[in-house]
Amino acid sequence: MAKAKLILENKEYEFPIMEGTEGEKGIDINDLYTRTGHITLDNGFQNTGSCASAITFIDGDKGILRYRGIDVAELAEKSSFIETAYLIIYGKLPTVEERRTFSTLLTENSMLHEDMIQYFVGMPPNAHPMAILSTMVNALAIFYPHSFDEDFEEGDVSAFNLIVARLISKIRTIAAFSYKKSIGEPYVYPRPDLKYCMNFLNMMFSSPVKPYEFDDEAEKILNMLLILHADHEQNCSTSTVRLVGSSKVNLYSSVCAGICALWGPLHGGANQEVIEMLEGIHKQGLKVSDIIEKSKKKESNFRLHGFGHRVYKNFDPRAIILKRVSREFLEKRNITDPLLNIALELEEAVLKDDYFIERKLYPNVDFYSGIIYRELGIPVDMFTVMFAIGRMPGWIAQWKEMHDTKPFKIGRPRQIYIGPTKKSYS
Repeated sequence: MAKAKLILENKEYEFPIMEGTEGEKGIDINDLYTRTGHITLDNGFQNTGSCASAITFIDGDKGILRYRGIDVAELAEKSSFIETAYLIIYGKLPTVEERRTFSTLLTENSMLHEDMIQYFVGMPPNAHPMAILSTMVNALAIFYPHSFDEDFEEGDVSAFNLIVARLISKIRTIAAFSYKKSIGEPYVYPRPDLKYCMNFLNMMFSSPVKPYEFDDEAEKILNMLLILHADHEQNCSTSTVRLVGSSKVNLYSSVCAGICALWGPLHGGANQEVIEMLEGIHKQGLKVSDIIEKSKKKESNFRLHGFGHRVYKNFDPRAIILKRVSREFLEKRNITDPLLNIALELEEAVLKDDYFIERKLYPNVDFYSGIIYRELGIPVDMFTVMFAIGRMPGWIAQWKEMHDTKPFKIGRPRQIYIGPTKKSYS
């Protein structure tokens, strides 16, 4: 086995090198502190692997993203969100019977407990949908306390399957209800005869005045968007779900923490910032060339949203798919979207500019996803909620994988203390 050598105060220590199935390598320092009395310092954990995982593989240099070994582009083209969710959580594509059973379980758990609806009644109409979402998901622990009893902790598969169904199914109902609350319309309940994405669109856009006109193309596009967001390795929200879950708190509360982490503009809220940036450019009639130059100047405090990624140093594979899909979707509907035109012009200018090329700043998934959500009729403050719906399978799978890892360890990062030394109270 390959070893890494560390020299501290003229003393040598060897640590094993772990290699993943795709050739990724890491130095195993699990016993670093006990052997050396030292820890590593890695702000933001940019160079620290918190786990070994079999769920998602990313190669940022080559622009590769795979779920359980299957390329995300292939899933986006051939699969549905529910099938992909099953793949991510259970490690394989479902058989026809497994798919039918899973879909039935989702349908049976799509409704909210009637008492939960009183929570919506007490919330102000201007409450952010992400605040409502996190509150209601955490409230599931109140209404289903038996979901984390000793039987489940010992590996009750049926109990876990039920929690999976509750979270994946109810999150869309909660999301749609939060939207209806914000616009003052009555809630539209889920229908057992509709599939996952169409059911969500119906709950969002049906009203007593005008029923939702079923749109197969919109359903297909929404499936694709949710698939592209289903998991993304150890990002901020996923790491949060794992860290919170490592205390052995219930899955509902772990996911609630993930939703709160996702809310931030540096994470799930980025596509909202892209739309707001494009709208600002359009309303002010700004030239793309001026925007490009402005973004290069640090003193301007202007940030070009939607470009660059902490992992991808090549094209984000999800962005490539969404660029094509957004153009096709609008062309089929004979829609001319000035924001899409600005986005395409911005991308073209960035990809020709040495400043961005040298820094490997390519369009990311947030650059085009907001445009498509906007055309589907999803309001801007619901964009991050859509991200959360899509990411639910990944959070569940990561939580389950962490719980199944032996030996089980609670997350407990170290620190280097740089505060004042001991001093007297007086």
